[in-house]
Amino acid sequence: MSSQNPDLRPREIDESAALRAIVEGTSAGTGDSFFTSLVENLAKAIQVHGAWVTEFEPDEMRLKAFAFWLGGEWVPDYVYAIKGTPCEPVIESEELFHIADKVIELYPDDPDLGRCEAVSYMGVPLKALDGCILGHLAVLDNRPMPEDQRMVDLFKIFAARAAAELQRMRAEREIHEREEKLGRLVDGAMDGIVELDARLEVSLINPAAEAMLGCKSADVVGRSFTDYLSDSSCEKLDQVIDELGSGDDSKRSAWIPGGLEAVRSGGKQLNAEATISRSQSFFTLIVRDVNDRLEAERKIEQLTDEKQRLEQELSTLREHDEIIGRSRPIKRALQAVEQVARTDATALLFGETGTGKELFARAIHKASARRDAPLIKVNCAAIPPNLIESEFFGHEKGAFTGATSRREGRFALADGGTIFLDEVGELPVDLQSKLLRVLQEGEFEPVGSGRTQRVDVRVIAATNRDLKAEIEEGNFREDLYFRLNVFPIEIPALRERGGDVLLIAKLFVRKLCVKMGRAEVEISTAAAARLAEYDWPGNVRELQNVLERALITSRPGHLDLERAMPVPDASAAPALSDTTPIPQDTVLDADQFQAFERANLLRALNRCDWKVSGEHGAATLLGLKPSTLSSRMKALGIERPR
Repeated sequence: MSSQNPDLRPREIDESAALRAIVEGTSAGTGDSFFTSLVENLAKAIQVHGAWVTEFEPDEMRLKAFAFWLGGEWVPDYVYAIKGTPCEPVIESEELFHIADKVIELYPDDPDLGRCEAVSYMGVPLKALDGCILGHLAVLDNRPMPEDQRMVDLFKIFAARAAAELQRMRAEREIHEREEKLGRLVDGAMDGIVELDARLEVSLINPAAEAMLGCKSADVVGRSFTDYLSDSSCEKLDQVIDELGSGDDSKRSAWIPGGLEAVRSGGKQLNAEATISRSQSFFTLIVRDVNDRLEAERKIEQLTDEKQRLEQELSTLREHDEIIGRSRPIKRALQAVEQVARTDATALLFGETGTGKELFARAIHKASARRDAPLIKVNCAAIPPNLIESEFFGHEKGAFTGATSRREGRFALADGGTIFLDEVGELPVDLQSKLLRVLQEGEFEPVGSGRTQRVDVRVIAATNRDLKAEIEEGNFREDLYFRLNVFPIEIPALRERGGDVLLIAKLFVRKLCVKMGRAEVEISTAAAARLAEYDWPGNVRELQNVLERALITSRPGHLDLERAMPVPDASAAPALSDTTPIPQDTVLDADQFQAFERANLLRALNRCDWKVSGEHGAATLLGLKPSTLSSRMKALGIERPR
């Protein structure tokens, strides 16, 4: 261990401190102060040289920084075009992009990387509810940044906070624009509009009303509007206002019968038709031509309602994990997710290893009323048995050897949100009773503490074990099983999902090409058939690994599965030749026949150690001339592995 490069070791990240930094460092401010605090805390939390958050300007294809923290200093007014920079694939792919090392070698045309002493980079897009790119959050370091899921998870939490604030600013800007538009509408209206407070004092008057009364806004605002009305009109206005305030909330506006009689500046009488509308403690009086009344009111109410809608959007920010699939089994599972997400019921996800149970847990959380609270994941199989209780419930300082400070447990961190217990079947029996208490009573005691702590947590559990069999063997408590199994969801294995294999494969290939900085690769019909035929015992995780291996060994534009797919046992099934008769009930189309021929030639070449001609060559094994075999290899794109 002492010979290991320290720059390549995972960072020592205090997750609890980082989460507190996210909340405490960004809760007070908004706008520029929010982003200033966010990037500084982000850089410190994941221990990087620099961090910045930007707004994306699509017309210019550039990013404009709200805040840029680099090497302990602020970089002011930072604007840069994304072409030829590591930020470009973040915006184009709309996905997180991570370069662990040698970023300058990958992007030699980006002059800022050298000035920033960049060695590694990670960036993520900030998206609006409709999926459009609002901005970008990124970090860089002057040392390698190895793959570390904890660091990625923290980075995504900071990104979610940044996206929410950017969305809030965007909505606030739209509200301001709507208010300006409403102001222009009021100022440009041909009819008079007067806003009155609860005491009927004028708070706003538009130019048309100024012209009607023959006075300026400065002379009217703050004065009682009744000063400009006749005695009979004052009584009429008071009566209509009393009716609007009678408690019938459905009555927001009223036509003033016979209109109003006003006194213009200089004593001239003005007879006008009028309506009045109520909005909380304010009244809007519209003095106008009766023929234009309905249209003006419609426009004002439409703009007011749109303003309220934009204000509501400030608290409805969401993001969605992507579950790909069209097969009937996956649709059944997604329907179950939709059903249980609307409740607080405990869900138990069953499925083989690699089926994406965590993705389904995240989908339940994101669709639930707890979506704005944290989702805390616990891999029960990855925690040493002697530390599981501390991980779950926290501990006090000195509770055991090595407990040098007090620490919050995962249940405390998930308070108000959701906790995902992955591989719950791996829990030791002695801890299962304490977990049962949390599920039933919502309370626990941290290790080394006599105090009882209460939490409000929604539990989602997952397992690839047969828990009923574990109960019979005494490895799992039956009462805990029934408490977890409130709403079971079966996650289908990949082999049961038919055409979903190709859909998922295309998505993985696209993402992996971006990650590797390669041009996009198409999946041929033959490769697709081979992917569909395989049993995938490792499910989606195995599919991703196979495709990553295939891209590493593939030529540009061609996905090579030969070295990536598991090799069948040669002793179990003898190699076929192209002279082997096809069963009478099987009909192969052109692509299938080509795939069959290619696979057959590869079997022969592998068996002969890629010797084409001669006594022990593949041509002799196949009964072909060496020149014919070489020609077919060229036509089918078969090359000797290097």
